Amino acid sequence: MEMQPQLADCSPDKLASVALTPRGRLDSQEGRWPAQEKDIDDWLPINARRNAKWWYSAFHNVTAMVGAGVLGLPYAMSELGWEVGITVLLLSWIITLYTLWQMVEMHEMVPGKRFDRYHELGQHAFGEKLGLWIVVPQQLVVEVGLNIVYMVTGGQSLQKFHDVVCGDKQCKDIKLTYFIMIFASCHFVLSQLPNFHSISGVSLAAAVMSLCYSTIAWIASVQKGKSPEVHYGLRATTTPGKVFGFFGALGDVAFAYAGHNVVLEIQATIPSTPEKPSKKPMWKGVVVAYIVVAVCYFPASLVGYWAFGNSVNENILVTLNKPKWLIALANMMVVVHLIGSYQVYAMPVFDMIETVLVRKFGFRPSLMLRLIARSVYVGFTMFVAITFPFFTALLSFFGGFAFAPTTYFLPCIMWLTIYKPKTFSISWFTNWICIVLGVLLMVLSPIGGLREIILKAKTYHFYQ
Repeated sequence: MEMQPQLADCSPDKLASVALTPRGRLDSQEGRWPAQEKDIDDWLPINARRNAKWWYSAFHNVTAMVGAGVLGLPYAMSELGWEVGITVLLLSWIITLYTLWQMVEMHEMVPGKRFDRYHELGQHAFGEKLGLWIVVPQQLVVEVGLNIVYMVTGGQSLQKFHDVVCGDKQCKDIKLTYFIMIFASCHFVLSQLPNFHSISGVSLAAAVMSLCYSTIAWIASVQKGKSPEVHYGLRATTTPGKVFGFFGALGDVAFAYAGHNVVLEIQATIPSTPEKPSKKPMWKGVVVAYIVVAVCYFPASLVGYWAFGNSVNENILVTLNKPKWLIALANMMVVVHLIGSYQVYAMPVFDMIETVLVRKFGFRPSLMLRLIARSVYVGFTMFVAITFPFFTALLSFFGGFAFAPTTYFLPCIMWLTIYKPKTFSISWFTNWICIVLGVLLMVLSPIGGLREIILKAKTYHFYQ
């Protein structure tokens, strides 16, 4: 009797965990794979193409990091003050660059094998089951949380564009809910693009827009000049308010450095050989991306706080009203950038969803499966954004709750677990300092964000 081709191990216990477990695929051993397994692997978004160049890494990382976070940094400065605010911004830039370097180095630490997904590296460091439980929930919270925040910010930017263009005209007042739905509508289409390579054009446009609108934000602030009643004291007036505001501002800053959650997936698109490992072009792209991040973040946050002090809005572009044509243009640039950022962070989620559907539940890889699964996800993030449109509170909560672990201390823990540097060596000290700071950030910042969510929920009229 002729046997039908099937997966190597189809036992129920194996299928229950195979969805997200690394399968030990070696690039040099593709020919040994069963044809069906290889077809499935090549159909999934992360593994589909490996022909990216270093500049793909650059603009994908810029798109991943520079997003809604830069618009909230002047507001974070108003809750931290000059000295503490500048210190936190600098430390965050240095620490996250270091931990991002660790991620790039660990991508192919095992000769001939590549960890294409964050959770695969976690499983190598912590074990097959424990690695999944440690990494996947946090990574999903970050990526899904970002997509929700981008829905809110995209809707707010569209609303601001509408208000600025209308000006004193008798335009009909449109609720934020509808602007979020307008922003979401394009994602029902763009989410059908199969992989990172296919969204390269969208990501490049988003990276260019991020540099443009952050530059517009600080240049417009300079042109407006320092407000006559500007005050640089902390935003809150009570001691509890100052403490919770400080905690929330830490989360805002952590939110601004979120590229770690997709860095391995981006690096997976770059070809690699023993002579030319992928980490070299990837690191080159990361350095360029971080220079762009510095150019976007530091002027926007410092100049925005200088111009408006503690009266700055949670979104710096909302604070600015003139020149109208420039502010309207900047808000549309934000919309274009957030469209690209949404797609970059959604791609690893699509990869997880489609892996589970195909490998665990046995669905056949098809365009219809992809259409339904991705459309449901976009609809879910749109619904949550409409229900909880609290921009800064969401930044603070998600920034500390999930961004700190995946960005600050989880890469360091994996580095210590895998490489085991000598106790009290420079590497050992550096990683433990990052771990302690990351834990403090994870514990403290969600408190401020959760408090702000509760306060805003009490005064918010749903479906306004």
